[in-house]
Amino acid sequence: MSHAFLRPARFSEPEWEARVQLAACYRIFAHLRWEELIYNHISVRVPGEDGHFLINPFGLHYSEVTASNLVKVDVDGNILGHSDWPINPAGFTFHSAIHATLAHAHCVMHVHTTPTMAVCCLQDGLSYTNFYAAQLHGQVAYHSFEGITVRADEGQRILASSGGKPVLLLRNHGPVVMGPTLAQAFNLMWLVQRACEIQVASSTLGKLRQIQEPVLEGCVRDSLNFNTKYGAGEVSFAAMQRLIDRIDPGYRA
Repeated sequence: MSHAFLRPARFSEPEWEARVQLAACYRIFAHLRWEELIYNHISVRVPGEDGHFLINPFGLHYSEVTASNLVKVDVDGNILGHSDWPINPAGFTFHSAIHATLAHAHCVMHVHTTPTMAVCCLQDGLSYTNFYAAQLHGQVAYHSFEGITVRADEGQRILASSGGKPVLLLRNHGPVVMGPTLAQAFNLMWLVQRACEIQVASSTLGKLRQIQEPVLEGCVRDSLNFNTKYGAGEVSFAAMQRLIDRIDPGYRA
C-alpha cells in the first residue's frame, strides 16, 4: 500500500524504517485495546546506533504516536535530538537496563491489560493449561513487586530476575516481553495476552486440566518451528500493520 509520507532528512533510512514500524505497533496496541491512557511502553533499538533506542513520548495516547514524534534516548536517559515531549521514567528504568545488557532484546514491551495483570497477581502466576500458555512453557520468569518502577537500581534487579527468558511477569504489576525483532516481540505478547485471557476465563469454571510435561515441551518446539517457517512473526505483524494502514495511515508521518 502506498502512502504519501516522506522520510524527514534528519533521520537515516534504517532509523526511519524502525520508527515507522514502532509507530505502527503503538497503533496496533491501541486498536487491540492494550493501551493504558498515556502509560506503558514499547521500545526498540535504533539500527546501527549502539546504546540508542526509541520509545513513546510521555503525554501522548498510543493513537497519537507517529514515526517522527517517537523519542530517541540513550541508555542513560538522555533525549537525543529534538522532542516536544519527555519520556516516562517508569519505562526508561527497565527498558534501558534490558537494551543495554541483553543482545537479543531488540524490542521490549510492557502492558497493563486486565487479564495479564490478573495472572501477575496470582500466587502461582501463569498456568500451563491452555493452548497459548503451552507455547510459553520454560520461557517465563518472575520479578517481585517493588512499587512503581522509577528507581534506577530496580532496573538491574528486573534484569537479573529475567534470567535471559523472553517473558518476565512483574508480580502484582504486568508482563514484560523481549524479542530479537519487533514482530517477534509482538507475537510473544499476543501469546501472553491470549494465555492469560483463557486462564482467567477458564479458572472460574472448575479445576483446570493439566498438560503433561512432554506435551508442553513439544508445543514450545513446534511453536518455534512454525514461527521460523512463517517469518518469525513478520507475516502476522505485517497483516496487522495493513489493518492499521486502512484505518489511519497517519502514524507514518
